[in-house]
Amino acid sequence: MKRMQVLLEDGEYRRVQKAAKRQGMTLAAWVRRALQAAYREVPLTSREKRLAAVRAAAAHQFPTADIDQMLEEIARGYKVAEP
Repeated sequence: MKRMQVLLEDGEYRRVQKAAKRQGMTLAAWVRRALQAAYREVPLTSREKRLAAVRAAAAHQFPTADIDQMLEEIARGYKVAEP
């Protein structure tokens, strides 16, 4: 773990403290949860990188079948594997 220091105006600190108290959390736990929520809003990679990954995956030709046939083959495989 690493310690991090954040400076807040008095009013902002009180608002964060009250929010944590209302939710029955410590101030540190509330801040960690708020940071985790913020991470989910920020993409980890650029739009271009995500599109390139999708295009690369779409360029492949994989064998496929009717979904009912595939499910039947999977179920048959499980039965063969049973002792």
